Amino acid sequence: MAPSLEEPEPVQDVLDNPLKARPQLVAPEPEHCPGPESESAGKADSCAGCPNQAICASAPKGPDPDIPLISERLSGVKHKILVLSGKGGVGKSTFTTLLAHAFATNDDMTIGIMDTDICGPSIPKMMGVESETIHISNTGWSPVWVADNLGVMSIQFMLPNRDDAVIWRGPKKNGLIKQFLKEVEWGNMDFLLVDTPPGTSDEHLSVNSFLKESGIDGAVMVTTPQEVALLDVRKEIDFCKKAGIRILGLVENMSGFVCPKCTHESQIFRATTGGGAALAKEMDIPFLGEVPLDPRIGMACDYGESFFDAYPDSPACKALKRVVKGVTGEIGLDAKHVLPDD
Repeated sequence: MAPSLEEPEPVQDVLDNPLKARPQLVAPEPEHCPGPESESAGKADSCAGCPNQAICASAPKGPDPDIPLISERLSGVKHKILVLSGKGGVGKSTFTTLLAHAFATNDDMTIGIMDTDICGPSIPKMMGVESETIHISNTGWSPVWVADNLGVMSIQFMLPNRDDAVIWRGPKKNGLIKQFLKEVEWGNMDFLLVDTPPGTSDEHLSVNSFLKESGIDGAVMVTTPQEVALLDVRKEIDFCKKAGIRILGLVENMSGFVCPKCTHESQIFRATTGGGAALAKEMDIPFLGEVPLDPRIGMACDYGESFFDAYPDSPACKALKRVVKGVTGEIGLDAKHVLPDD
């Protein structure tokens, strides 16, 4: 007989209360129990004599009091976009930096990146600010500014040494994400891009919970063409639908290899099941386009430089601009105002 998972928590309960750990009861709930997480838990007449009474009475109840503070802190941010995948290694962080640089080519807009990949923070390296630290003032934490209109916040800026491992359990990760939203002086911004780790767990639940009141414009899904990646992206799409996060569209990253010299394109990761375009059609979400593999993107990330500034006429750059137009269109903006020189 195949092993089975323990009975899962109700999905909606996890989405509504992602940061609350269900009380660990020492005895089964009695017949007339009001519920261990209800306001009357441990206080109702039916609780008298129950072995769980003290546990239920001390369990946290009610909404998170920090949510209004987060909403106030982010009141100057016009658009919040999550970058998701479900699969590691598809280029979420790389895509986030490219999207940020694309938006930042418009000097009239201000862009922020929040790196919620607590255990693998690569955004600072890609943006060329790995050695910077966070400045704290009486107004809060200041983002590290890559350019006059492009700021970043990441746990990497807080590590004593660049190679230190972050070995944290879920609650501590959630606490830092809350600090990034509550303590950072994001100010007036046009776009806040939230880079996420693979999966559909703690970090994703926290971001959705903390940002729900202030509003999330939606999520951009990133995949590569092969079915092994698409398997996990399907799960991430399902997560978004259950969590009520609008999907702005799907991007197929590393879609073919473009030779920097002759610009000939070869298929490195073959789409055995139709790739990103077929998945978008299957899941009824917008397909934002294909971004080809270009080794110069990797080099730009390693050196912390803007691929958009260095290779504006490359096939990959042109493809990314089409993706940017698609994203801006999905959130109701005129692409001509976002990329005026295009």
